[in-house]
Amino acid sequence: MTIASHLFSLPSLTIAGAVECFLAIRLFPDYFDSHSRFAAAVGTILLNYVFGVIFWALLYPNLLSPLRQIHGPREIISAAYRTIVVKEGPAGDLFLNLAKRYPDEDLIALDAFGRQIFVAKPRLLADLLSHKCYDFAKPRRIAAFLRLILGGGLVTVEEDSHKFLRKNTLPAFHARHITDLYPMMWTKAGILTRRLQSEIANGASTESKGSAVLELTAWANKVTLDIIGIAGMGREINAVEKASDPLQELYEELLEPSREKIVFAALNLAFGFHIIKMLPWQLNKLFVYLTSSLDNICRDLIREKRHAIVQTKDDHFDILSLLIKSNNFDDEVLKDQLLTFLAAGHETTASSLTWSAYLLAKHPEIQKKLRDEVTQTLGHNPQASDPPADLAGLLKQMPYLNGIMYETLRLYPTVPVTFREALRDTRIGEQFIPQGTEMVVSIWQINRSPNIWGADAGEFRPERWINADDGKPNRHGGAKSNYDFLTFLQGPRSCIGQEFAKAEMRCLLAALVTSFSWDLAMDEAKIVPRGVITIKPEHGMYLRMRPLHGGQ
Repeated sequence: MTIASHLFSLPSLTIAGAVECFLAIRLFPDYFDSHSRFAAAVGTILLNYVFGVIFWALLYPNLLSPLRQIHGPREIISAAYRTIVVKEGPAGDLFLNLAKRYPDEDLIALDAFGRQIFVAKPRLLADLLSHKCYDFAKPRRIAAFLRLILGGGLVTVEEDSHKFLRKNTLPAFHARHITDLYPMMWTKAGILTRRLQSEIANGASTESKGSAVLELTAWANKVTLDIIGIAGMGREINAVEKASDPLQELYEELLEPSREKIVFAALNLAFGFHIIKMLPWQLNKLFVYLTSSLDNICRDLIREKRHAIVQTKDDHFDILSLLIKSNNFDDEVLKDQLLTFLAAGHETTASSLTWSAYLLAKHPEIQKKLRDEVTQTLGHNPQASDPPADLAGLLKQMPYLNGIMYETLRLYPTVPVTFREALRDTRIGEQFIPQGTEMVVSIWQINRSPNIWGADAGEFRPERWINADDGKPNRHGGAKSNYDFLTFLQGPRSCIGQEFAKAEMRCLLAALVTSFSWDLAMDEAKIVPRGVITIKPEHGMYLRMRPLHGGQ
């Protein structure tokens, strides 16, 4: 495969065509004049290109490729790319349908060239994500695009750079440190509930009887940005209390799941930003402006934090402070880490909170069970008083709270698909994987697989995450393998902030359900998961919310 990649690459075919033409002219000089020599050179090179297309499209995948025995649709535009621009239904269902179409296949060939392979069964994921995870990396075109938004942080770096970053970042996500953040998260959740109560009071009419329709996605983004502001930078952003905030507006504009931006992201992920930026597209200018603005804000925040540490003996234990005090990173690397933590630390949890609220709106009986569970432990109006000393322990022990959290994360993984490219010749199980092969993992498909989760895999059933014998919460949902639940991935590249995200979810859900009841206030057919990086409701999430208590 490596030899073929070099011999039949575009540069090699071009050079071969030029050499062939040169030899032809030297051997048969009487047949060529100055004009015909140029035409011959162009024609020879074009013929080589045609042969290259025939080789890669027909000869290699059908006769020579070690992947040629893998069954699959082998389409010109693979399902991996169509998921980004699909118009009808959840994009991840394309992979569910593929798995049903090829029920006995562990690996499914997606593209016509046989170089994009879908991992359909979790038994092979241990090799891909754990045992041989550094044999694979995000494809360069995808990593380059993500790096513009997330920086060169843990999500986008590979191999030794990733090992170094993870080792030196891990202390900031120690379990004890996360536990200490619960009171802060609870406080921010209280600020959110009071602000929503104010919005409802101002927007309620006589006919609505003290309720109002609110779009939750934007509020979820604001409160999670406030939380990562404290935890990540030791900085009060207070986006919930402001009419507008520069950081929140930048991320909202950048990650808005509009049709044009989804197409823009799809083209960048398929071809790379270095190609797409050459198109006369206004969105290119907007994208550069938004990402440059985020870079500049992060650089300013780092300078301020360094000054605080040096001049005022800043003793905060936020992520940025810990990274600066480690003396392992220069400012440019710190900027990349900050971009990663800001985006991944608030956008993903905001998405999950929105989907939780949606599922609870659809299932009022489960919403009530959750409310009863939280009030039984924390009281009917817990936001009106200081949080209990063991807030983290109490929230972690609530069966329905944790069941709803995990079931939301299972049904609506914030990043529904991930790609890996083989950096070298390797194996997945017994299958030889040549260098350059692109592996596709649909987190959506694994999380919703009927073979793993049963016939009701697509249904919202928090009881999966509650032990039948003792009624306590569990972390497996009845699945038999760690690779059956992939929302946070597994192995060395699993989400380093997953416990932080769960802490946010517990605090925000408990605060919302004890402060409001709600139901859907929009056509459910319009609630479709879409997104540039994470999946959010394409048309927003409009809920009719009713306060359960007076002002706090």
